[in-house]
Amino acid sequence: MKPNQKKKVTVIGGGTGMPVLLRGLKHYPIDLSAIVTVADDGGSSGRLRTEMSMPAPGDIRNVIAALAEVEPMMEELFQHRFTNGNGLMGHSMGNLFLAAMTAVTGDFYTGIKEIARVFKVKGRIYPIANQNLFLNAEMLDGEIIVGESKIPLANKRIKRVFVEPKFVVPLPEAITAVRESDLVVISPGSLYTSTLPNLVVPQIANALREAEGKVVYVCNVMTQAGETSGYTAADHAQAIIDHVGEGCLDKIIVHNKEITQSVQLKYAEENAAPVEYDRERLEQLDLEIIERDIIDEQQQFLRHDTKKVAKILCSLIGIDPQ
Repeated sequence: MKPNQKKKVTVIGGGTGMPVLLRGLKHYPIDLSAIVTVADDGGSSGRLRTEMSMPAPGDIRNVIAALAEVEPMMEELFQHRFTNGNGLMGHSMGNLFLAAMTAVTGDFYTGIKEIARVFKVKGRIYPIANQNLFLNAEMLDGEIIVGESKIPLANKRIKRVFVEPKFVVPLPEAITAVRESDLVVISPGSLYTSTLPNLVVPQIANALREAEGKVVYVCNVMTQAGETSGYTAADHAQAIIDHVGEGCLDKIIVHNKEITQSVQLKYAEENAAPVEYDRERLEQLDLEIIERDIIDEQQQFLRHDTKKVAKILCSLIGIDPQ
């Protein structure tokens, strides 16, 4: 690395966990990239995918909002979801903005870059594919579930997930970002429907195994009904290794503080429970374990603490905390 050149950090994921990490990382002096899933087929994203034959914009929208350097009102406008209006109900303004910019520029990724410029986004945002992508799952009983939104509803143990078309071509810039980063971060989120859809794209999987920097997985704190019921931290890591291949992970960050009984009871109503930190099994996977209190207890719902996690991640590449 050249003198004074910023360290490169690439975050891969989607769902609610990825923006939390990015909101913290954007305040550090790093060269930041985000590779985001576009496999969502529910709600506003699903409607726009069907009507406009475009990749799902929802997770991209949330990442733009997380990395934007604009007035709070502009972010609120971008994230606004219509609650009435014939045809508008359920759509978010940001999704419509992305759909419109895709139509204007003729290309989803070009549209993202233009919106990122307008919103003064810190870093670069890459969709995992610049085309419509579909996520399917093979369950342990052999049944194939078609469509991201239907996978958790099947409420069966998942053997593997895979994307169609089979020959997805990720953006070359995304592959380069993974290969050349000083740190690659696999963000928390729905394991099979937000995290793994990015990692099962063959070129991305190859890049992870051959990455010049270290690859760290920020493990989920709670299980998710229909996807990871009963999963421990080692089960989460093993699922990633099974899909991507040996040597794809170097480190794992796990929460090591007991979650309060009141919070556990609230999540039990959704058939969710704390992810057990099973150190011995993690050690057998030959991973460096980083155990910390990484939860933001001030939030209504259990979320990773954006500042705590960003501080840990940046310390891994020798950057002092903010």
